[in-house]
Amino acid sequence: MIRLLLCTCLISPALGAADMPDVDRQLASSLLAISQSRIPEALTTVDNITRQHPNFRLAQLVKGDMLLARAQPLKMLGDTGSPRSNELDELRDEARQRVRALTDTQSDDKVPAYLLEMDGDYRHALVVDASRSRLYVYANRNGVPIRVADFYVTIGKAGAGKQKEGDNRTPIGIYKVDHFKPSRELTDFYGSGAFTLSYPNEWDTRQGRNGHGIWIHGSPSNTYSRSPRASEGCVVLANDDLNRLGQYIQPGKTPVIIAQAVEWVSRDALSARRDDLNAAINQWRADWESRDAARLLRHYSPTFRTGTQDIRAFGLNKQKVNAAKSWIKIDLNRLNLMLYPERADFAMVSFVQDYRSSNLNDITPKRQFWSRENGRWKIIHETSL
Repeated sequence: MIRLLLCTCLISPALGAADMPDVDRQLASSLLAISQSRIPEALTTVDNITRQHPNFRLAQLVKGDMLLARAQPLKMLGDTGSPRSNELDELRDEARQRVRALTDTQSDDKVPAYLLEMDGDYRHALVVDASRSRLYVYANRNGVPIRVADFYVTIGKAGAGKQKEGDNRTPIGIYKVDHFKPSRELTDFYGSGAFTLSYPNEWDTRQGRNGHGIWIHGSPSNTYSRSPRASEGCVVLANDDLNRLGQYIQPGKTPVIIAQAVEWVSRDALSARRDDLNAAINQWRADWESRDAARLLRHYSPTFRTGTQDIRAFGLNKQKVNAAKSWIKIDLNRLNLMLYPERADFAMVSFVQDYRSSNLNDITPKRQFWSRENGRWKIIHETSL
């Protein structure tokens, strides 16, 4: 039964990481027992899940199948003999995604391509893989991303790639957790609470994307978890998982990267990409300090924008400002480099700019978007925060 639908023959006893949610480990244990014809053991395990979480529909379905299997052979999960049911199809999709996370794991030497460099003030980053219905938590250990947990999640009914209000899609991009809304401020639909996200960001706005209220939130009290595509664009977890996730989040800081399908790379490849982008940023800073406006402007895309200025207005302003100075010194502190999941060779860079010159000193938090054009990294958008 399970073998035909989920290929649990691939499950090994060394399934889950210690940091995988307990329900995932128990569900995997029951499926492993089924695949090895240890039905009494599997039933005991799934009984334990349903006692802890009577609203876990998938576990109840597996339990029902095991009881029904005593009387007749089953061809698939939820083999009721009834006409096709959307609800059963959704539960089968959830089962596939949960088992996939346990059988098709990423080795520890592979990391998401996006986490190039995180300032020490950022303790964790969240990476959502929409195609796998999975949220990964990475700790920032002296600048090295280390996976410490992962969770099953639900995304938008129409998938990922939000463009407009009401399209039922989850955005693809890089955001931060703004703040936490406790359950007492929300209806039961949001479960144990919600972390609000900074969608839309400047790049979304520039691309004409709109909408609001994209959150990471819990599930209604009568539902342990929802199917892989069931939200209106939010990222949704079981309430227990949302509570566990909360320990890793710093409201106002924690970055959230949402990808259609995460690109996994070796740590050496990640270092090479970080060094490449860092070199471009350092050259930009050095050319700014030269006060040569022509050298500085080589680092900006023809489509560059900042506020209401296009590249022409920005360039004229830089020529005027630099001509009035005898020296410029630029330091970049709290630097964060992240490749953007939306397209290749595109990055979001944030820092605190310490600008000193012969006639002005200024400290400004900034965020930039860099794009590789004709083989060179160039700044395509800048925002003073």
